[in-house]
Formats: sequence, C-alpha cells, structure tokens
Amino acid sequence: MARLRSDFWVAAHLRRCAVEGVSAVQRRRGAPEAGAIFVKVDRLDGRADLYGPAPQALFDADDDGTRRFEALMREALPPDVEARIAKEVRFDPDLWIVEIDDREGRHLLDLAAER
Repeated sequence: MARLRSDFWVAAHLRRCAVEGVSAVQRRRGAPEAGAIFVKVDRLDGRADLYGPAPQALFDADDDGTRRFEALMREALPPDVEARIAKEVRFDPDLWIVEIDDREGRHLLDLAAER
C-alpha cells in the first residue's frame, strides 16, 4: 500500500491534534509528496522530545502504509533539540517540522515497535 503524501499527512495530523486539544503547528514545509517529517514536542517545562521517521527495518513486511515514528530525543533541553533539528535540515532540506506544545508530552504519533 502506498504511503500518504507528506503534505496530506501533516494537514491531517494537525487537525487530529486540534480535535484532541493538543496545540500543534507546521513550523517548516518540506517536499509535498515524500518529505521526511520530524515532530518536536515542547513539554513547556524546559524539556522537549523529538520524533523522526522510523527506519524501514522496524516495519513488518505486511505494513499498511502508515507513517511510523521513533523517538530521537526524549526529555532533552530545547536548545539540544533545536541543534538536532538544524543538523537534520542541513542533511535533508526537504523535511517537514511539526511543533507541538503539550505539558503531558502527547504527540498522537504511530510509533514503530522496537525489536
């Protein structure tokens, strides 16, 4: 099954967050069809998390096309998360960034099961 375009996925995720009462914004627009998506979660207490695309190796062979993410940084200092985002942008200027502000750290992402 084909994966949903990045621009559609981001729009749908922002809407889902709004419905669930989670404050989320698109911070950077990437390539519409297949840009990688990174999600920063600011916990509003001096900690932040960063999620990025999960490696294909973590997906089952019968994957349903759902975008899956993995935690790249958890409860890190926001400047450290920003430095990692800047590094990712230098590597791939076509990526998307979604930023979520949530004290509970909610992100509503589908996380890949680590093996």
